[in-house]
Amino acid sequence: MPHIYSSGADKIKLNFIGVEESGGEDQMLLIAVRAIILYTLVVLVMRLMGKRQIGQLQPFELVVTIVIAELAVIPMSDPGIPLINGIIGILVLLAAEIFLSLVVLHSEKARAIICGVPTILIEDGRPVYRNMHRLRMNLNDLLEQLRDKEYPNVSDIAYAFLENNGTLSVIPKAGARPPTVKDLGMAAITDPTCPITLVLDGEINRKNLQIAGITEDSLLQQARSQQIENTKDIFFAQYNTEGQIDFYLKNGLKKGEDPDDA
Repeated sequence: MPHIYSSGADKIKLNFIGVEESGGEDQMLLIAVRAIILYTLVVLVMRLMGKRQIGQLQPFELVVTIVIAELAVIPMSDPGIPLINGIIGILVLLAAEIFLSLVVLHSEKARAIICGVPTILIEDGRPVYRNMHRLRMNLNDLLEQLRDKEYPNVSDIAYAFLENNGTLSVIPKAGARPPTVKDLGMAAITDPTCPITLVLDGEINRKNLQIAGITEDSLLQQARSQQIENTKDIFFAQYNTEGQIDFYLKNGLKKGEDPDDA
């Protein structure tokens, strides 16, 4: 049985299928509740679809994202449309996206059909006209992207690829790329470690301490060595890429920094 709510002379009868009668205030409340439900659902769906940004989505992922947004807006704004219609549509698209992702993951042939393959735009310092013409990409766009990557001269490029997600990947010629440690014949440099947050807003992250291989006593000892007696005074502490711990206080200073230099 549907529930009946009353507000003064107005009455609203609603259920999970739709809305039959609606007073002004009750209808606004219903729209707000629908918006919260659909917003939560869309956030969960986008989270399940992965962490990639819009510019990194494959074409089929972008289509699913746009259609999900449209499916969420329609029942959100129109109480006369059953909420379940939008929810089912969103869940079906989520299932389709996951299925296509698995197909693309395990089949190279399907990956080429659904996502496409990278296209060479520059080869040995020369633009590949036929590929640019096929992609309807003009030279000005290509030069703009090269300048954005700090390669003003086409002749400095060994290969440039237009990736499936629309980004440009550049492989410079040997004479145009920055020198490496190997090129300079220097002694080997230790690879950087992964930066890890140890303290955030005065709270110690014990899981991250374990990942970094640091005990809580060692952390507190290093804090005291820098005249930090209470971890509540620490806004942020990070295990940096050099294997050291940087402390940042809530007064906006890095420990050891002169306030006049801040």
